[in-house]
Amino acid sequence: MKVQQIDTKIVKIPLKTPFITALRHVKNVEFVRVCVTFYDGTTAFGEAPATKAITGEDLDDIVNAVQRVKSLLLGLNAADALQILHMQDIGSSAKAALDMALYFQIYTLNAVDKSPIKTDITISLNDKKTMLEDAKKAFENGYDILKVKLGSDITHAIEVTKSLSFELPEALLLIDANQAWGLQDSLTYVNAVKELKIELIEQPVLASDLESLKLITKASKIPILADEAAFDLADVKKIYENQAADMINIKLMKCGGVSKAIEILEYAKEKKITCMLGSMLEGPLSINAAMKLAFSYRDVIKYVDLDSPLLYAKTPKMIGDFVLKTNTIK
Repeated sequence: MKVQQIDTKIVKIPLKTPFITALRHVKNVEFVRVCVTFYDGTTAFGEAPATKAITGEDLDDIVNAVQRVKSLLLGLNAADALQILHMQDIGSSAKAALDMALYFQIYTLNAVDKSPIKTDITISLNDKKTMLEDAKKAFENGYDILKVKLGSDITHAIEVTKSLSFELPEALLLIDANQAWGLQDSLTYVNAVKELKIELIEQPVLASDLESLKLITKASKIPILADEAAFDLADVKKIYENQAADMINIKLMKCGGVSKAIEILEYAKEKKITCMLGSMLEGPLSINAAMKLAFSYRDVIKYVDLDSPLLYAKTPKMIGDFVLKTNTIK
């Protein structure tokens, strides 16, 4: 089964409400859909969103990267094309789109436990009143795992967290700072909320500031999750060896696709590292690829952050192979 053609298409899906974090403010999910056609007539798809603030790639960067490498992949079988792909110096999201298309032409992922999985849902950064209203509405609609986006104002961050913890005691709160804080603000925050019921604090400081991340992890009673600091397997090994975080967030767009995510998951399994499987506000096909991993590695993945389809203006009932019912994936 050899690669005959590779095409790209830009797709836009409107969101119900703007998605706001410390790093970005977007109204649509925008991504590149890659179609790989094989000589036997079969086709395979992959997707990559534009997340310039995180991976450094916009839509044009992803399209251009695919165009640059496709001549190297044409005429190869899927396994060889996958190997050649990961030797190329292109962005991680562009690699991820091609990787997921090629990977599932070669391999299948079989889930031993097929019971439903819950994803969190994002509460975007906003004023305290709006965030509390959004969180209450989400909880009332059955979304009981809330990923709360906080910004650089540490006083606001503490007030929002305390309000949510008090008003929604049954909700699981995942706090995500998206690198918005420095060391001192992070320590102020963890001290202020240490008695609250919070599941984790995600990437409080800049990805490059591993020493501060380590100090925060050591000081915090609440587990610290590394996200932007953990792009690929080398990053994960460095975090583990330096005890810089308690957990890691794996995203296909950071690591370069399904095959690379599996490398990280196998390492995490070996080292008993707790993982979140995250996403970058993605299209339905890339979410479907991540869901396959979530079901296949549920012994390693404790938290699932694949809520993008729940944020679309029109929520699909199915995502590829999976039925989506509120925040439960079957």
